[in-house]
Amino acid sequence: MDQPMLAHYIDGRAWAPAEPRVGDVYNPATGEVARQVALAATGDVERVVASAANAAPAWAATSLAKRTQVLFKFRELLSARADEVAALITGEHGKVLSDARGEVIRGLEVAEFACGIPHLLKGSYSANASTDVDVYSLRQPLGVCAVISPFNFPAMVPLWFVPIAIACGNAVVLKPSEKDPSAANLIAQLWTEAGLPDGVLNVVHGDKEAVDALLNHPDVASVSFVGSTPIAKYVYETATANGKRVQALGGAKNHMLVLPDADLDLAADAAVNAGFGSAGERCMAISALVAVEPVADELIAKIRERMAGLRTGDGTRGTDMGPLVTGAHRDKVTAYVAAGSDAGADLVVDGRDGTFDGSDTGFWLGPTLFDRVTPEMSIYRDEIFGPVLSVVRVASYDEGVALINANPYGNGTAIFTNDGGAARRFQNEATVGMIGINVPIPVPVAYYSFGGWKDSLFGDTHAHGTEGVHFFTRGKVVTSRWLDPSHGGINLGFPQT
Repeated sequence: MDQPMLAHYIDGRAWAPAEPRVGDVYNPATGEVARQVALAATGDVERVVASAANAAPAWAATSLAKRTQVLFKFRELLSARADEVAALITGEHGKVLSDARGEVIRGLEVAEFACGIPHLLKGSYSANASTDVDVYSLRQPLGVCAVISPFNFPAMVPLWFVPIAIACGNAVVLKPSEKDPSAANLIAQLWTEAGLPDGVLNVVHGDKEAVDALLNHPDVASVSFVGSTPIAKYVYETATANGKRVQALGGAKNHMLVLPDADLDLAADAAVNAGFGSAGERCMAISALVAVEPVADELIAKIRERMAGLRTGDGTRGTDMGPLVTGAHRDKVTAYVAAGSDAGADLVVDGRDGTFDGSDTGFWLGPTLFDRVTPEMSIYRDEIFGPVLSVVRVASYDEGVALINANPYGNGTAIFTNDGGAARRFQNEATVGMIGINVPIPVPVAYYSFGGWKDSLFGDTHAHGTEGVHFFTRGKVVTSRWLDPSHGGINLGFPQT
């Protein structure tokens, strides 16, 4: 039987070519194809970008007051329909409903931040910098901005970029992951309902062909990307070679350093939550727990006790952890489990042996715990992107920090301690972009910016916050002299927008 097909979203409506290439979108809890998605050819991308380029000038000329009205309306619509967006995420990604709704709410925070765009775009002014000469600064939109988002956060990551880009006066082409694309279309529909003019936000679905078409298109001014490090590097190098502004957020290997004075119950809770939430498919997941001896044995016992109570299954059934996103990805993660065991790590809990609350054909892997992991093992070196937590034992704080700083990734890290001095040292000494102190997943709130260091970021601009506003605008400085006064006549009415 033919599956329903998700089309592109262009000019405020669904559109697909007469005979599109299509990809399968699975329900990970059943392993069945839920729908198909149109995969754009280069010509389809041309049509989408042309629509955005046509809409961009009028939107850039729209007053800040009117743009803000659209943003506030979008915020209200998304808040009202958050559960509907979350259900789409659970059905295609697999994460449990509570986690999916939390993702939407965190994305909503960025939309709320963007509602303050009139303040955020204010320039500076120096009167009489020279005799009768004034100097002032402006920030103006780029034009057409591409956003290429990953499968693990099909709503939150687009919402990191799209509201700010639109608020700044740009048109946006969003290319979501083809693994779970439906949330992007619903969010685009909400923008249309909020009064966003046609073409200011378009959604194009696709695979590498669509990505390459965006990276090489001369009318695309900027690219925002989140994904694995090899692809982030490719996106950065290709887009910058074509003269585009790029923020490309890559992969991670996040460490959680536990000192002997830490509250081990708090640390165990945090390790389980941050290691296995969303089945470990988070760029901010804790995958390496660095235990400063002599706490490892006690901490592992507490973690194992908590893992025993976790339910893995269909995310709509009130379980704690859902399936992995595809069968191929599940097989990749289970191969790492086998490799870790073969390399000599102590497999404390084997998620392959779990029982699952769902269809036998779902893409299941339960929470997995390794002990006595060493830095040369693949389960330590590589970003696994699954529910696999590795414990590395070290003898001291200094050894733990050295291990973290030697890692090529620098996305997020955390320290668990009751020693304020140690925490302060750690926040200054860790060569990582986002630091948690007794907080296992230190994702910044919307008015700060998200992003890592080293191989976790290509480009020098982080997502959302004031760095996001600067990324989606260009600065201009005006030097002005007016020799004669003038006025616009008499009008006693209250100014309108």
